[in-house]
Amino acid sequence: MKHIVVKYLVAFSYFLESAHRYQKIKKFFNDLLNNDDYPYKKYFDVFMVLIILSSVTILVIDVKEHVADWLDYYDLYIVTTIFIIEYLLRLWVHDDVHKVIITEYEESQFFEKPFKLTKVFRDIALKKWAYMTSVPAIIDLIAILPSYREIRVLRVFVLFRAFKMLRYSKSLLQFFEILKSKKIELYTLVTLLSFFTLIASVMIYVFEGNGTNPNINGLFDAVYWALVTITTVGYGDITPVTTEGRAVSMLIILTGIGAISFLTSIIVSAFNEKLPEIKETRVMNQIMKKKDLNLVCGYGKIGQLVSKKLQDAGESFLVIESDPVKVEKAELDGFHVLKADATKSDTFLKLKLCQNVKSVICVTHDDIINVFITINARSLCKDVEIIARCSDKSVAKKLKLAGANHLIMPEEIAGLLGAVYIGQPVAFEALQAILTQKRTARIDEVEIKLGSFLDGLDVGDFDFSANRLVLLAVLKRLKSVDKNSHYIIFNPPEETELKAGDILVIMGYSVSIADFKGRLEQSVRFKTRVS
Repeated sequence: MKHIVVKYLVAFSYFLESAHRYQKIKKFFNDLLNNDDYPYKKYFDVFMVLIILSSVTILVIDVKEHVADWLDYYDLYIVTTIFIIEYLLRLWVHDDVHKVIITEYEESQFFEKPFKLTKVFRDIALKKWAYMTSVPAIIDLIAILPSYREIRVLRVFVLFRAFKMLRYSKSLLQFFEILKSKKIELYTLVTLLSFFTLIASVMIYVFEGNGTNPNINGLFDAVYWALVTITTVGYGDITPVTTEGRAVSMLIILTGIGAISFLTSIIVSAFNEKLPEIKETRVMNQIMKKKDLNLVCGYGKIGQLVSKKLQDAGESFLVIESDPVKVEKAELDGFHVLKADATKSDTFLKLKLCQNVKSVICVTHDDIINVFITINARSLCKDVEIIARCSDKSVAKKLKLAGANHLIMPEEIAGLLGAVYIGQPVAFEALQAILTQKRTARIDEVEIKLGSFLDGLDVGDFDFSANRLVLLAVLKRLKSVDKNSHYIIFNPPEETELKAGDILVIMGYSVSIADFKGRLEQSVRFKTRVS
């Protein structure tokens, strides 16, 4: 009989291990209950907080007056059922029982020893017991008890339903995590306060507990007085009447003021230490919701200009900077900033480079750092667009070899503009107006989408001038492995064929360019609906 049980138990365990649907369901509930990065967890958290608040409200109202029958039914059956299901789901996803069975079975087969069913059950029980005896699990279990209304003393456990909200409030959890980081200091403070409270209680009891003070009739009254006094609350219901008692009061008041100052300094220092981590978590939570993210590595003068332009263009971006002064500057400018080293792989892995990031813009003041950032980004993702700044032509080749798609050379650009200014001052003024967008005219690029009205037309088939636009160039995609490779046709002839994937470089007023882009998008959507 035992061999049959073992046979079916092992077979069922292997079935669960290979059952993709079972694994998917279990992962779903585990993410829903425990994974803060899971997008649907926040909705589950809000739902549970509302359930808890409604239940606590009903139980508090029911203390003096009986609530409506439907509210009683809701709390007794619906809320209790939700709490029980949540508790059982947490117990289920805590560990994998079938893996314990498989591990023991494979070890018994490998070492040619008998499969011990009792050992398996003991290991499973210990794993489940480890969860059941944890503080959050105990709170979850006790929170179910107030529903048994026949035993009214269990109503006191309604407080544990409020404690359940700790699971679903990140702010509260962060606060307790901050205090936990200072547990040694807090433990020392509590120990000292307990010691001084005990000494003061004994002293006031000795001096005034012999009938001198009618309000102190026992040691408990003395402890109560000492605790109220050392916390500087001072209700005034018990006051010393002897000189010795008043001397004890003065000492314990000074001790209480010092303890409160010490406690305040502990909490403030804990928050100061954890503040960067809290900021980083907040920034990451906001940024990870966005796709096609642009990473601006470095917040010097160039980084500030790039960030401002990205903001004006409505692009999602994150500034990565390791210098605390520049980090503070970016925060004051209102940008999302992460204090991190972009040359480290962990930074890009945390940001899910290949999934969420569209481009990496390396604009630090140091060419060598830009090379390292480029190597780091390219080694982690071969498809991400990398734009790097360099001031030396000798470094430009290294950046290309490292994987940069485009290079920015501010000094060379400044020199070319200076030459234009000397030789053609009017042209320089026009160019500067366009680049700085001091006029409404600007240069932009538009990609031809598959199915748009330009797809398959020649340049001469569309009247750009009638649409208040000037076509400067067409970037044609090369038929190569690199999807970002293009060749440029400046002032393209009218017979140049336009295809999906080509990029038009156009100049015009902002409103003309916006209208042109809108019509292109509309034509794509119209063709999609028709097809």
